[in-house]
Amino acid sequence: MTLRLLQHRDDHGARSVIAADEHGAAFVMAIESVRELAMRAIAGGTDLAGVVAACGRGAAVDLAAELAAGRLLSPIDHDDPAHLIMTGTGLTHLGSAEGRDKMHRDAAAAATQTDSMRMFLEGVEGGKPAPGATGQQPEWFYKGDGTGLVAPGAPLTMPHFARDGGEEPELAGVYLIGPDGTPFRLGLCLANEFSDHVTERHNYLWLAHSKLREAALGPELLVGPPPAHVEGASRILRDGATLWEKPFLSGEANMSHSLANLEAHHFKYPQFRRPGDVHVHFFGTATLSFADGVRTEPGDVFEIEAAPFTLPLRNPLARAETDAVVVHTL
Repeated sequence: MTLRLLQHRDDHGARSVIAADEHGAAFVMAIESVRELAMRAIAGGTDLAGVVAACGRGAAVDLAAELAAGRLLSPIDHDDPAHLIMTGTGLTHLGSAEGRDKMHRDAAAAATQTDSMRMFLEGVEGGKPAPGATGQQPEWFYKGDGTGLVAPGAPLTMPHFARDGGEEPELAGVYLIGPDGTPFRLGLCLANEFSDHVTERHNYLWLAHSKLREAALGPELLVGPPPAHVEGASRILRDGATLWEKPFLSGEANMSHSLANLEAHHFKYPQFRRPGDVHVHFFGTATLSFADGVRTEPGDVFEIEAAPFTLPLRNPLARAETDAVVVHTL
């Protein structure tokens, strides 16, 4: 039985957690957040399903109706957004190098392989080590903190200086660091790792700048062993019509790295094992509308869906107003 956890806020601001499985969805009794649920599981030496069972379930929930009403939140957050860290890895999926290599090929025409292709091939060779071994180090980037995490249905807003606002349909792992510094994977979410591909294409050394953007998670946290194969669709709607649509694949069967290897290379850094912190780590994608020549516009709607998740992730695109910053000397 597949357990999914969702966070809910009613019209009066009261928060709660919803547990959903093949038998339906219902509120979890006396729990206000997924992080609280996870902290109880760690303290009690049990798992999330065990805490849900111990708490008990209350009233049934119509998930589609609650999503349409805007009452479903991101499936993870933190009371202090500075303690939610968003990071990710790229060139992790079979086929993911094609779009990236195409983006940078002109800039490295004299080389037999771009750095992107070389990193991808190294991942193919060493990204799935035997259990307990450390494999090839992946590309890694910092994305931001919890202030940049956008709820399902809310706008993904690119800065006023952005050259592009493009979708990246993928899976994200959600983690909580235990009291002794042990990382615990709570589950996986659908994700839109929203990036600025025009900035990245201009100069690969600007990848770090291109990733400092908001991101959105689908409303469901999929608990338990991660599925090896995830197949879904990513589309862009403009004025209610489909502008672009393409299937995407994820899960380890479609990746050049194992999740364990990506996790090992993230959590090997002590600063990412600070007790109480939440981590959202984006695992990458091989499917981008930008690679197909699409140029998004404010008002476009990104839509991502994939089984075994039952709800889509939809977010409109927006652009922020000019926000001039002046540094003062004290």
